Amino acid sequence: MDLNLSGKVALVTGGTRGLGWASAQRLAAEGCHLAICSRTAEVLERRVAELREHGVSAHGVIADVARAGEVERFVDASAAVLGGVDLLVANVGGTAGGSLLEATADEWRQTFELNLFHAVRAVQAAVPHMQRRGGGSVVVISSISGSKPGPRAQYGAAKAGEIFLASALALELAPQRIRINAVSPGSIMFAEGGWERFRTQHPERFNEFERREFPWGRLGRAEEVADVVAFVLSDRANWINGANIPVDGGQGRPSAF
Repeated sequence: MDLNLSGKVALVTGGTRGLGWASAQRLAAEGCHLAICSRTAEVLERRVAELREHGVSAHGVIADVARAGEVERFVDASAAVLGGVDLLVANVGGTAGGSLLEATADEWRQTFELNLFHAVRAVQAAVPHMQRRGGGSVVVISSISGSKPGPRAQYGAAKAGEIFLASALALELAPQRIRINAVSPGSIMFAEGGWERFRTQHPERFNEFERREFPWGRLGRAEEVADVVAFVLSDRANWINGANIPVDGGQGRPSAF
């Protein structure tokens, strides 16, 4: 299926590893011009060069999207270089702190800054550029942790906020022909990711988790999430708006504990 994405300008926060990198690669393969950001210059330069191998324009910005003004700078600088913004993937996420009695108020704030608030600021910055193009499409990378309870409540609460954000902004932005959806991956295995480390450190517990929670007997792959992201961003998914789309293979609980 041709997604008709060739020539579109797509921005991916993060974009150098894991789900962000897989999504950027998939969009570049579809002919999108890409902008990605990272806190590490060396990694960013390498990834931008790899994206250009698809025959598209690619731009990288060093940015820490959890800091005030950084995601806005990434969006505006990328729009200036690539000529606008059509598509946005608010991908960056993570968590700080442990259980309820261990996590500090600052760690709760950090988790919300990295997930929900970064997504809010990214959309706010991208919308004016999309308006000038006559519309656009946004995917917020949430998680099944936003709807299925697990440890570290601060992470699940932030991800639940992202799901609600997408549904509420879909109504607000629809008159401007801007769609916004949440894609909620389950546990995904990728190189140097958290689940790869967990498998190495706790092989027995990992194997039990994989058998117990996954109908197909394995974790998901980043490319499987990226395929959904590209489709939802495209006009082929024009009637999908305000949705939360799980990409989890029917996974049960999102935690091995």
